[in-house]
This record gives sequence, structure tokens and C-alpha cells, in this order.
Amino acid sequence: MYRRNVQRKRDDISKLQNDKAKEQKKISDLTSKIQRASEAISRTKNSSTIQSKLKEIERHKKDLSNVEKKAADYEQKIASKYRELGNEEKRVAQEEEKEFKKRKRDEERRIQENDRRMRNLSSTLSRHDQLHNQTKIEIENLKRLPEKIIVLFLAANPLDQQQLRLDEEARSITEIIKKTKHRDSVKFESYWAIRPIDVLQALNEFTPAIVHFSGHGSDSDEIVFQDSQGKTKLVSKEAIVQTMMASSDGIRLVFFNTCYSKNQAEAVTEHVEAAIGMNTTISDEAARVFSSQFYSSIGFGLSVQKSFDQAKALLMMEGITEEETPELFVKAGVDSNALVIVKPHDMTVNIESEPGAPQGPANSAGL
Repeated sequence: MYRRNVQRKRDDISKLQNDKAKEQKKISDLTSKIQRASEAISRTKNSSTIQSKLKEIERHKKDLSNVEKKAADYEQKIASKYRELGNEEKRVAQEEEKEFKKRKRDEERRIQENDRRMRNLSSTLSRHDQLHNQTKIEIENLKRLPEKIIVLFLAANPLDQQQLRLDEEARSITEIIKKTKHRDSVKFESYWAIRPIDVLQALNEFTPAIVHFSGHGSDSDEIVFQDSQGKTKLVSKEAIVQTMMASSDGIRLVFFNTCYSKNQAEAVTEHVEAAIGMNTTISDEAARVFSSQFYSSIGFGLSVQKSFDQAKALLMMEGITEEETPELFVKAGVDSNALVIVKPHDMTVNIESEPGAPQGPANSAGL
């Protein structure tokens, strides 16, 4: 619009200049006529001729005055139009500057948006690469899992202690493992009336992946074994930790299903990946229900964390109000949600068409 106004002003100026030029030509013609009439007067002595030429000069001067006035009007109009043209050109420049700034802002926003999209794309590709690499690592870790693991159940029920129904716990665990999906990958071995000398013998003989202590514990961080007469033999937390350190090559998890065993469990994770202990006393029924469900979940190929959570959930569903008694500890740097101990026979991991995005089961990796 402002550019059209500028063009109209220029057209008006051009027309005014043409009109002015016509008037200027008239001025030139009239001046010439006056000049010729004056010359004619100077060449004649005839009074009649002189008188006629004087009248002609007077008439031409009058016309010249009118034409000069018109030319002056045109000059003023042209000057006014030039001022208007200047204003319109200024408006055009202002609008062009606004348009330039707007386009510059739009271009900057477009570049910023493009940069943001590129960063998001780069982040997505990087995340997909990480997921892809993590999936490869998880697959390799699953491949390295043994085809079969051994759960070593070590039980002590001294004659001078309150008698526990440890046989019921062992029977329940055995039966529940037989019902799991990967039952052929789990072998349950039990060792009864355990004495200190028997522990290393059993560990060396069976090379277990999971060591399960069942029996009594003391509030002084001691676990109760038996002596040669079948009576109480207290073993310190430090001794248990030393034993795990000396035998931990194949041990993935230590399960203390004994009272006051939280500190033992936490301490042994310096040498094994995970441990479960009790932060106070635990009843026979709670110990049996919790351990049975834990091994059931393990037998289905779930992670240690998922198995632990499901075992606590079963206590709650059974109305046993001891779900806060068991505690899970893991070694520094170990993710309990990714810690899988049993290798599935039908291990499959699907990869989506988009690079690096795992699609398979959430608990498909072992450390």
C-alpha cells in the first residue's frame, strides 16, 4: 500500500512537471513574441505600427504574467508532492524495516526450532543407541547365566531352642519351584542340622547360586548353628561375611530367613550381588510364605527386586502383617531390577524396527 502511494506521488509529480514544462514553453514563446514586437518598434517610425506593437506587447505581458503564475503554482504543487513523496518513502522504509525484523525473528525462530528438533533427534538417537547397547549387554549377560542353578538350603534347629517348622519351609519351597516355568533350571539342595564345619563343605560340594539360611538368629548379629551335641552354636556376623568372601565366586544371593539378620545381609553384599535379611523377629508362617513366593518368582525368571516385591505382596494378601520385616540389599553398582538369576530356556529379545528400542520382557537381563 505504501509503495503504491509512493508510485502515485511520483506519477503526480511527473504530470505536474509536464504541465509546468508546458507553461514554461508558453513563457518562452511569449517572451520571444514580446522581444520581436520590441524589435519591430525599434525598426519603424510609423506611429500606427508602434501603437499596434505596444498593444501586442501589453497583451503578451499580461498572458506572460498569467502563465508565470500558473508555472509558480505548479512549482509549489511539485514541491508539496515531493514532501508527500518523502513522507511516503519514509513510511515505506519504516514498514520495510518492520518486515525485515519480522522476517529475521521468524528466521531465528525457525533456526531455533530446527536446532531443537536436531537436538531432540540427536538425543533420541543417542538414547536408542544406549538402549540398543544395553539390550546387547543384557542378551550377553543372559547367555552367560548357567543353564541350571542350585539353591542351597542350610537349616539349623538346635534342641535347646524353640523348635521351628523348617521342614515345612523346605517342603513348600520345593513344591513351589516344581510349579514354576523354569523349574528345570533350578535345583533345590538341603543341608540339615548345620554345624559351622558343614557350611564350607556344603558350599564347596554344591557351588550354589543362592545360599539360604533357615533357623534362628540373635539380636547380636549372630546366626544360630548347632554343635556336635545338637545344641546352640552362635556364629558371628564377621564369620559369615568371611565365609561368603571365601566362597563367593558363584554365589549370587544370600537369603537369611532368620530373626535379626538385617546386618548380616547388608554386610555380605560386599562380596555377593544381593542379600535378604530380617530387621526383627519373623514368624514361622511369614518365613515360609515369604520364601516360597520369592523362589516361585525367581523360578519364573523374574528379577530379584520383582521377586522380593511379590513375596512381600503375598504376605499382605495372606493377612500376615510382617511385610516390612524382610529387607533387600544389593552390592554397590548392582541394579536389583535387572538382576536375574535363572536363565530362561526360551530366552528371546525382540528389537523394534526403530533402532535401539527394546521390546521384549522388562526382566530380560541378568548381571
